[in-house]
Amino acid sequence: MTEKSLFLEKEGNTPKNRVWSFLIVHSEYDYSMKDIARFSGVGYTTLKSLWKEFGKNNLIVQMRVVGKAKMYKLNLKNPVVSKFIDYYWAVVDSAVVEKNVRKERSPHLSSVGSVPAVAANF
Repeated sequence: MTEKSLFLEKEGNTPKNRVWSFLIVHSEYDYSMKDIARFSGVGYTTLKSLWKEFGKNNLIVQMRVVGKAKMYKLNLKNPVVSKFIDYYWAVVDSAVVEKNVRKERSPHLSSVGSVPAVAANF
């Protein structure tokens, strides 16, 4: 799997969170379960068990069938999904602000005018 997202760093790198993260970030397209498992870094068997919960709670919706593959995306009409998307982006925004504040407070990154303080002494 690639680098963890800010959401996963803050809320935990669990299979459910990885699926949520993938489906939210890529919500404009529909995907097969196989692709969701691969792109989110979750095992297919694990995704199948999560999928039962997602389906039971009407969190996902089947969009179409391509060959044998059923294509899914988040059910944006579900209020729980809408609230979770808002929560997801709030966590990401908070993490970005927190990282920026840490950078501003770092003595190695402080600056005098537009010249880094370290270089200003030379």
